[in-house]
Amino acid sequence: MDGDIATLIMGLINMQAEELARYPYGNAFQPPPRSGLRPAENGLAPDLSVTPPFDNRTVFEAKFELDSFASFFQISTSYWIATKDYRFMLQPSWIQAVSAILDIIYDLQKPTFNSKHQVNKPKVQYTRLTDTATETQFVRGMGNPVKYTGMAKTLFRPSDDTTIFPFLVPANAFLSVELSRLAYMLDAIGAYPETSEMAKALSDKIRKGIIEHGTTIHPKYGRVFVYETDGYSSKLVMDDANGPSLLSLPYIGFVTASDPVYQSTRKMILSADDNPWYFTGPYIHGIGSPHTGLQKVWPMAIAMRGLTSNDRAEVKECLDQLLATTSGLGLMHESVDVNKPADYTRSWFAWCNSLASQFVINAIIKFPGII
Repeated sequence: MDGDIATLIMGLINMQAEELARYPYGNAFQPPPRSGLRPAENGLAPDLSVTPPFDNRTVFEAKFELDSFASFFQISTSYWIATKDYRFMLQPSWIQAVSAILDIIYDLQKPTFNSKHQVNKPKVQYTRLTDTATETQFVRGMGNPVKYTGMAKTLFRPSDDTTIFPFLVPANAFLSVELSRLAYMLDAIGAYPETSEMAKALSDKIRKGIIEHGTTIHPKYGRVFVYETDGYSSKLVMDDANGPSLLSLPYIGFVTASDPVYQSTRKMILSADDNPWYFTGPYIHGIGSPHTGLQKVWPMAIAMRGLTSNDRAEVKECLDQLLATTSGLGLMHESVDVNKPADYTRSWFAWCNSLASQFVINAIIKFPGII
């Protein structure tokens, strides 16, 4: 790896560790004081109620997302795998962040009610006055009730929209994979054996919970993964464009692309008849999100479809669709209207630009001459 890039990533890991050690529930942080940049105004309503409370001078927003934990583990382990450099682990903030996260995950596995049918005090809550349902949580910010499954609860999806049923399956799948990778790295280095054992145990329980509670029998497709569940047999059958998603399960390493349950799930979520958030029109078709409303396809989901496909024709179709969605700007948008490509949100969506670039490189390697 190029030395300057390695230094940049190392700095990113260190900065994220400092932020998470200070406030693990944040989904967006203010610039660190040493940057010299002033904290940005987050525009949040004064009636916002968050538990635990946060300092707006260091935390920009506190919509707790389970995938944030997995992403922190992912960048740490991916950097180590690429460089075998583990100096980031020598910073006290890194193990502080990891330890805090593991303790929180353990707590988030707890059911809503204890054995005496009394309410377990929630670790995290989020509520606010709003005219948009996805901006606040059920039950005074606790989220809807759950039974123990082994999975961990989350208040928000990767889209920043609230969960309906707190066990978000793709986020738990991502977390299970990254907990296992974390344990592998610690074992290989010979560091923090107790942390490694806890990470392994959590990973196994989450995976077991997904297999036992995160699937259902669909009348058309057979056994499929569901998007959200609660342990009470309630299941939300859909997929959202934001990753981690059900579409991304092979990409994040939870299953192989040939896994029969994944293949059945893939057929279901790529159908306008069976996924309420799959839209189709004369210009584009794909998965959208409640975050942007109806008839808006996210190019991110098109790139993910291509990244998880082994079919040359499907990959070529995804490449062509991405090219047709830029409105001549040459960059990826957040969402695009299926009937009017010039009607889009965000002229430049960095997350999608990165994923689309990865897809293009992957397509060229997998299918020489496709571009």
